[in-house]
Amino acid sequence: MNIQKLLLVAVMSAALGACGNNDEDKNIALDLPEPAAARVQQTVSFEASDGVKIHAIITAASELKARPLIVEFSPYGMASAVPDFGPDYNHVFVHARGSGASQGVWSAVGPRDQLDVAEFLAWACEQPWSNGRIGLYGFSASAIAIYNAMHLPLSCVDAAALMAGTNDLYRDLLYPGGIPNLVPAVGVGVGVGAPLLASLPDRMQKNPLPLDMLQSGLGFLLDLAPSVLLLHPSADAYWQDRTHRPGPNRFPVLIDTGFYDVESRGPFESYKMLRASGVQVHLRVFGAHDGFPKTTAGPFPEYRRWFDRYLLDVNNGIEHEPRVQLLVGHGSYEALMDGQLTQIDANDWPVPGTRWQPLYLSAERGGAARSLNDGTLALSPPVTTARQGYPALTSLPTATDPYTTALLSAGGGSLLFRGLPFLVELGIMEPLSLTYTTPPLTDHIEIVGPASLNLFLSTLLPEGDIQAVLADVWPDGSAHPVASGRLRTSYPFIVEERTERGEDGEVVQPYNDFSVKTYAVPGQTRQYHVEFWPIGNRFQAGHRLRLYLTGAAAYMLPAPGINFVSVGGDTASHLMLPVLIGSDISKDLLGQ
Repeated sequence: MNIQKLLLVAVMSAALGACGNNDEDKNIALDLPEPAAARVQQTVSFEASDGVKIHAIITAASELKARPLIVEFSPYGMASAVPDFGPDYNHVFVHARGSGASQGVWSAVGPRDQLDVAEFLAWACEQPWSNGRIGLYGFSASAIAIYNAMHLPLSCVDAAALMAGTNDLYRDLLYPGGIPNLVPAVGVGVGVGAPLLASLPDRMQKNPLPLDMLQSGLGFLLDLAPSVLLLHPSADAYWQDRTHRPGPNRFPVLIDTGFYDVESRGPFESYKMLRASGVQVHLRVFGAHDGFPKTTAGPFPEYRRWFDRYLLDVNNGIEHEPRVQLLVGHGSYEALMDGQLTQIDANDWPVPGTRWQPLYLSAERGGAARSLNDGTLALSPPVTTARQGYPALTSLPTATDPYTTALLSAGGGSLLFRGLPFLVELGIMEPLSLTYTTPPLTDHIEIVGPASLNLFLSTLLPEGDIQAVLADVWPDGSAHPVASGRLRTSYPFIVEERTERGEDGEVVQPYNDFSVKTYAVPGQTRQYHVEFWPIGNRFQAGHRLRLYLTGAAAYMLPAPGINFVSVGGDTASHLMLPVLIGSDISKDLLGQ
């Protein structure tokens, strides 16, 4: 089997498991509790307000009687039940409309799907197998279903525990930085479409002309695929309908994600939104699509304690524990998964006391990289302006996209990467990249929080892509990506009222305006604010911090071009990095 085929196998296996499309895949990748052998199941049918029949599977430890419900809404119809959180609950797995056994058309967690969530909960609350108390569980697509429906009244819900998911489907998964994110998009399509095809023989046996199946399949093709790939490249009303918005609900929420998760930005943003609304919300960064570090239990013990506290009134004290708990790796995703980590507890996100350190891109050579420029990072802007170019070609995405690569690794791709290590070696991109590197650090530095890159750049074409990779460079010279920032150059503006600035007025987390494209004049230098997804890494003593500017990790071929970066003078491009209390990177740069 050649390399291209091996890559295809890895991509497709991860795509199938990207959003948890069946219980078997979840158990392998996420180590969920195995279902109890003696559990009882019953299928129920609910009629939505538009007449569409929604099906669900109820699983109980013994006879089906009134208990608190834990409910999951999922478009991945092959799954049979939510994880087993114990015998005191009835677990309800709802097939989203247009998936599994449900009728209708799935609209990519759009308005009709959201209304189904509210209507089903109101109905389920009154059923004989419910005691009137409901907990919501979700992982990835099923978490998105809950986030997107929170602007509606959700009856009888006393708690929610959500893993991964998006706050904004456009920004957090399918178009990060306004750039199409192909692999997750394929994963969603395969994950939803495959169960539809698998259910066809059974439906045809019951009905030789399964009109509901044809309607679901045709609706899926017409609504999701073209809208993502063709009709909605900017953040228009279609995407605004697929965001987490404030609403009337005040039930407590436990959120989990991972710093390397393929949709890691969303849970952090939903945490902040719920916190601002006065909701009792806790954040755990214990791992999700990216897997769980060795020697840790993942979020499921926490989820059970959360449900026990708020559905069974068990006084276990979880509500009094630190609101934010973070597992921060020591130098790479692989080190984190190996258990080389520090747990940081805080009462909010970003961690209180965080300061944002500006690091300026400098043309002064550092002698540490084999890149086109081998530049450095400095505490103050260089006096002299320099202009440095690099080819705007697709980079090796397994090396420059740490989020999708972590997804692939957790889904079984780690075997491939161990066999073909060059696929994840960031250094392989250096000859086609610009780099900016610090000297070796004399003490460990904890970089934890949102970050940004203020970049002055021109392109050869009216539109190009910016891929910025923050790497931890180990003493042996190997570079490990720990965060990435992405931005399409046709989106140069930010929405000021939703942009976070530091005490000095500098942008530390931009909220890019993706509503309308504004193309650049070729060769025109413009200012861009590139958002990095939340960073959680300890740069240890003897390691270096390096910024790569390289080709987009888009899994597709762009029009060839050249990007030119301006550093120093009036166009002082610079990073804004979140540094925790007790860390000081400035002392290592003063000697430059």
